[in-house]
Amino acid sequence: MGIAPALLQILDRLNFKTPTPIQAQAIPIGIEGKDIIGIAQTGTGKTLAFGIPIIQRLAQLKTQALILLPTRELALQVDEMLRKVGERVGLRTAVLIGGASMGPQLQTLHRKPHVIIATPGRLIDHIDQKNVHLRNARIVILDEADRMLDMGFAPQLKKIFVALPPPEARQTMLFSATMPSEIMKIATAHMKLPVRVEIAPAGTTVERVTQELFIVLRDQKLGLLKKILETYQGSTLIFTRTKHVAKKIARQVRALGFTAAEIHSNRSLSQRKEALSGFKSGKYRVLVATDIASRGIDVVGIELVLNFDLPTTSDDYVHRIGRTARAGAVGHAITFAMPGEQREVRAIERLIRKNLPISKLPEIQKIDFPKLSPERGQYDRPRFNEPRRGHQHRGRSR
Repeated sequence: MGIAPALLQILDRLNFKTPTPIQAQAIPIGIEGKDIIGIAQTGTGKTLAFGIPIIQRLAQLKTQALILLPTRELALQVDEMLRKVGERVGLRTAVLIGGASMGPQLQTLHRKPHVIIATPGRLIDHIDQKNVHLRNARIVILDEADRMLDMGFAPQLKKIFVALPPPEARQTMLFSATMPSEIMKIATAHMKLPVRVEIAPAGTTVERVTQELFIVLRDQKLGLLKKILETYQGSTLIFTRTKHVAKKIARQVRALGFTAAEIHSNRSLSQRKEALSGFKSGKYRVLVATDIASRGIDVVGIELVLNFDLPTTSDDYVHRIGRTARAGAVGHAITFAMPGEQREVRAIERLIRKNLPISKLPEIQKIDFPKLSPERGQYDRPRFNEPRRGHQHRGRSR
């Protein structure tokens, strides 16, 4: 694969012995200095797929690398992984993220870091204040590029590209789970002859995740959630569309007797870090998250992903269920859909190129949910046929 012997020894000591498919394909290309478009789901080892080429090439080129990510949590986890591998060769990193004070970030920048790991908004803050100059950034990584665009970072990315060396003077590696047209526009404008590395077709879900769909009324959701948490004993990640609902679900899950934490934009950086570390350690069995906050959740051993609300976009479904079945494990994903959400379910099925099997509702206890703000999905008349009791649906009548 072209990895230097000294770096191989470090990886071996850290028990990184067998590369994942994305690593096996991307690392040799990255070490050669070529641009890469990498399409792979979350949990497939993308961090080392670009991290190993970065560490090896920085030792050769004496230059600087920039890694752009959509969320604070993801930035912190990438930093943790790079420092783990790079500390033996003296790698210095700087993490520039919102929710943290500028002072300590300035101190790390003054130490001339080899790698800057940043979210677009905070990097722009530092550029505007002339705290950071990117003219020496000869290696640029865009990780979770589709999510950055979904979150509205296109203007910031455009401004950052202006501050970088031109495409012919740098190496650019872009990684994404999906490949919308906006990503291809970035590749055309800001990359030079990129090599496409595709572990699975864009939109493909992780093979080791089994998927299940319940058609459920809103006032049945909490009762079904309770039943599922009693059935599955492992760690569970629950997704909602809004921070308002995430907060209420976390409170209800705790009231049902389960340990739970929450991650959404109303939580401070320290609160989000505590929730994530507690979920990793087993202190919290359940983590409730919104899509925006979830992209930094890289936890091995999540047994169940539960979509309490359907995601806003079909691509988000792929990202959500990719949080389970990481590092070669198996996992399960359950989705709640209300009777009027047929169109959204169909869109997901078109993207993943398979039908979601519908399961019959078990006997559930009705649990009152505190008043929620109106959400998409309040429908007057059902358009799904709810499965009859005693009959297990494996397909869907057309």
